[in-house]
Amino acid sequence: QVQLVESGGGLVQPGGSRRLSCAASGSIFSINAMGWYRQAPGKQRELVAAVTIGGSTNYASSVKGRFTISRDNAKNTVYLQMTSLKPEDTAVYYCNTNPPRRMYWGQGTQVTVSS
Repeated sequence: QVQLVESGGGLVQPGGSRRLSCAASGSIFSINAMGWYRQAPGKQRELVAAVTIGGSTNYASSVKGRFTISRDNAKNTVYLQMTSLKPEDTAVYYCNTNPPRRMYWGQGTQVTVSS
């Protein structure tokens, strides 16, 4: 069964950093672009960062310059390094393929930015 498991969330002070990880089954990781998505309370889920199989990246304007997505193909893992965190970055963060597939949504990992 294919699974995506996110980890690394927690409580962070404004201006702080956090790195999220997503471990993926090899069967989907090797043939798909991957993305990090987030959903804040009362808002729709949005794509914040994406990385192609070859490593090309793109970002939502709200996180550009602060977040960095990367993938380790050998470990079937995709990362999201978040810096200069703001309270508005508070959300549940998910990874999925890009574009996303319903069957791959996991539990996500909560990131709360607060003092």
